[in-house]
Amino acid sequence: MRKMALDIGDVRIGIATSDPMGIIASGYETYNRKGKSDEEVADYMVEFAKANAVDTIVVGLPLNMDGTSGERVQIVKGLASLIAERTDIKIVYQDERLTTVTAERMLIEADMRRDKRKQVVDKVAASIILQCYLDRI
Repeated sequence: MRKMALDIGDVRIGIATSDPMGIIASGYETYNRKGKSDEEVADYMVEFAKANAVDTIVVGLPLNMDGTSGERVQIVKGLASLIAERTDIKIVYQDERLTTVTAERMLIEADMRRDKRKQVVDKVAASIILQCYLDRI
């Protein structure tokens, strides 16, 4: 079964999936959540997970640099709770500190233009979150 990771932001959510053996993470898509309710977003994520035979959803947890939880953590956990209410798929959290910065640097090193980077940085960050989880387990 595949694993799926979410890099949850205010406007976009990066989605990454693993290969069926759960070894390699790949960015899948950037979901635009602008103008959508949290319920609509949760429904989309559950349907996506089911359609892709996902057995675990890894949610990036935006901890502060000192490891403490802030307002962003509560927002992310709120959406994760809505997803959990709609499915029996296991949900786990993975520290996501600096994943977006790492993704941005990778894309800059690949000489990607700024407008193109903005479109893919979230799904690249989600793939980093997922790969860290896969390496840990």
